[in-house]
Amino acid sequence: MARPEQAAESAGTVILAGLANLGVAVAKLVAGLVSGSAAMLSEAAHSFADTVTEILLYTAVRRGTRGADSRHPFGHGKETYVWAFLAAVFTFVGGAGFAITHGVNSIRSGTPTSDFTLSYLVLVVAFVLEAISLARAAFQVRRAAKPWGVTMRRYLSRTADTAVKAVFLEDSAALVGLFLAALGLGLTQATGNELWDGVASIAIGLLLLVVATTLARSNITLLVGHSAPGRLRSAISTELSEIPVVDRVSTLLTMQLGPHEILVAAKVDFADVATGAEIEAAADEAERRLLAVHPSIRYVFLDPTGARVSRRDTEEGG
Repeated sequence: MARPEQAAESAGTVILAGLANLGVAVAKLVAGLVSGSAAMLSEAAHSFADTVTEILLYTAVRRGTRGADSRHPFGHGKETYVWAFLAAVFTFVGGAGFAITHGVNSIRSGTPTSDFTLSYLVLVVAFVLEAISLARAAFQVRRAAKPWGVTMRRYLSRTADTAVKAVFLEDSAALVGLFLAALGLGLTQATGNELWDGVASIAIGLLLLVVATTLARSNITLLVGHSAPGRLRSAISTELSEIPVVDRVSTLLTMQLGPHEILVAAKVDFADVATGAEIEAAADEAERRLLAVHPSIRYVFLDPTGARVSRRDTEEGG
C-alpha cells in the first residue's frame, strides 16, 4: 500500500489545483462570452478540462492507495495509472480538441472581439491562482527530488507519481496558455485583426496536445511495467551483495507497482557453505537493508540460483 503521508500530500496538491482551475474556468467563460474572444473561450475550455482532470487524478490517488486482497495480491497501485491515463486523454480531447477547433472556426468567421478590459482582468486573476497551485506542486516536487540529489526536471522525467507530475505540467501549461491568450488579445486590439485571437486559441490547443501526449506516454509505460530508477537499482544490488553469505546477485528485477510501491525480485548466488538457516536469515536481512535504502520497497523476493548446487555436485562427482 502507498505511504499514507505521500498519498495525502499528492491528494492535497490535486485538490488545490482542482479548486483553482474551477474558479478560473468560470471567470474565463464569462469573459469569453462577454468579449467573444476565441482565446478566452479556449482558455475556459482549458481550465474546465483541467478541473475534470484533477477529479480523475484525485480518483487515481485515492483508489491507488487501497491495500492488497485475494484478487489483487500486490495492491491497487497500478490503478493510479489507469485513471491518470484517462485524465490525459480527457485533456487531449476536451481541452486541445476544443481549443484548436474553436480557433480555426474563429479565424474563418472573423467574429469581432470586444470588452478587452474584462478579459485582461480575468487573465491576471487566473495567473495568480494558477501560480499558487504551481508553487504547491513545485514545492512537493523539489522536496521529493532532494534526497536523490537530482534536478526537478530529471525527477519529473523519472517519477512514478504521475498525479503530481500531471498537476505540475498542467499548471505550467496553464501559465503559458494565459500568456498566449493575453498576447492574442493584445495583438487583436492593437491591429484590429481577429486572426491573432484565433491563432492564440490554436496555440493553446497545441500546447495542451503536447502535455496530454507526454502524460499519456508516461502512464502507458508505468501500466506496462516500469523498473525502479537506475540509481535505486544500483543501491539495491549493492545492499544485497554486501550481505555476508551472498557471493553475487546474478539477476535483479524491479517494478513500480504504484507511485510509492516497488517490487524487488532477485536471483542470488549464496556461498557454498551457507546453511538453510543462514540463507533464511540473509533473506530477512535483505528486506531490512532494502527498506532502509528506500521506504517505498514493499515486496522482496530472493531466489537462490542453481550455481551453488551445481558447483557442489561437480566437486562431489570429481
